[in-house]
Amino acid sequence: QVQLVEFGGGLAQPGGSLRLSCVVSGSIFSVYDMYWYRQAPGNERELVAGITSGEYTNYADSVKGRFTISRDNAKDTVVLQMTSLKPEDTAVYYCSARWGVRQYWGQGTQVTVSS
Repeated sequence: QVQLVEFGGGLAQPGGSLRLSCVVSGSIFSVYDMYWYRQAPGNERELVAGITSGEYTNYADSVKGRFTISRDNAKDTVVLQMTSLKPEDTAVYYCSARWGVRQYWGQGTQVTVSS
């Protein structure tokens, strides 16, 4: 069974940084395309960033230049480095793994940006 566990959420001040990590177990990590989504209260879940098995990356326009997604296949981990945080980045962040039609989700981690 594939399991995803996120780490690293918390409280940051505007302009600050946070680093989210997601560890995947139960399958061959390197074959998965990995994603970070977020969902703020009252909003739909939205894609923040993605990195394919071939390490092609893509970002939502709202985070381009501020967030960086990376992966370490040796550690079965995907990382979202978030800088220049804004209050509108406040949300629950979810890690997701996709391989073909199969998609798996973590439990989410809260990120709050506030002074």
